[in-house]
Amino acid sequence: MIIGIPKEIKEEEYRVGILPKTVKKLVKKGHKVLVEKNAGIGAGIKDQDYEKEGAEIVEDHSYIFKNSELIIKVKEPLPPEYDLLNEGQIIFTFFHFSSNKEMTKKLIEKKVTCFAYELVEENGELIILKPMSEIAGKLSIQEGMKYLEKEYGGKGVLLSGAEGVKKGKVVILGGGTVGYNAAKIAYSLGAEVTILEINEKKMKFLKREFPSAKVLYSNGRNIKNSIKKADLIIGAVLIPGRRPPILIKKEDLKLMENGTVMVDVSIDEGGVFETSRPTTHKEPIYIYEGIIHYCVPNIPGVVPKTSTFALCNITEKYVLKLADKGLDSIKTSHGLKTGLSIKNGDIVNPKLNFVF
Repeated sequence: MIIGIPKEIKEEEYRVGILPKTVKKLVKKGHKVLVEKNAGIGAGIKDQDYEKEGAEIVEDHSYIFKNSELIIKVKEPLPPEYDLLNEGQIIFTFFHFSSNKEMTKKLIEKKVTCFAYELVEENGELIILKPMSEIAGKLSIQEGMKYLEKEYGGKGVLLSGAEGVKKGKVVILGGGTVGYNAAKIAYSLGAEVTILEINEKKMKFLKREFPSAKVLYSNGRNIKNSIKKADLIIGAVLIPGRRPPILIKKEDLKLMENGTVMVDVSIDEGGVFETSRPTTHKEPIYIYEGIIHYCVPNIPGVVPKTSTFALCNITEKYVLKLADKGLDSIKTSHGLKTGLSIKNGDIVNPKLNFVF
């Protein structure tokens, strides 16, 4: 099979879809690997690193798409890439269909086959999404702390507090992988942490992990009471394949103090704050009604070296199976079976039935 690795064209996306060690395994199996020039440079991987393992370096972005049977990416295809897609082509990447109906329609029109990273499940875990969620959760606190600085319009609050000064208050909506890792960092800094969750099993786990944190059932009343004095609010809700609910409405912003920071990690699926809209790493924030909004859809892209290796170490076994067996790989891989979303232009994943 011919496998193509294009350079990501999403703004400030520096990750790459494959590691040299995986190229070596693919070539050894008789596959051909095309890697776009400088595709891995942002993650610290040089063209020579790929060439040494048998990849062919290609300068033309469109050539990769037109000549590959299997495309391995990090982020969803963007509008300039839609017309480069070929019928029957397999694409393995993050898609986040629920927040991008235009893209979904184009993928259907092009009759491609899509395996979505965010839907690949093994033993009840979204195994590919998990390391990216871990990184996004940790970064949500790191970025939130930065934008709490007065220079950016924040309150000027240090989350850890200081001798004789109150700690900063962090409210986390959702106690899954993102929420847990956000709490882990905020808690270790000494911040006052409140986590809102609806799953009782997760709530018990969070109480054990963070004894002095408040773990509350997530409902409208508890959310409103929690955000009133919050310094940093993290949106960390995931419903695989679907848009998450709006948990903080426009009118709720009036309950908060000016300079409060909201980080919507759920923005890649549509967001949990009514006033959220996608931003970029270059321009990550905007201020609305005195509240700072950080809504970058590809948060892990800001640490591409860590993120690329964490992602590709997990995806490697699936890439090898797809290269060897194509669509037949779903017969022997539960993960790929759950990740198959669109098959030759037809939606086949029940989690995506809502899209149209």
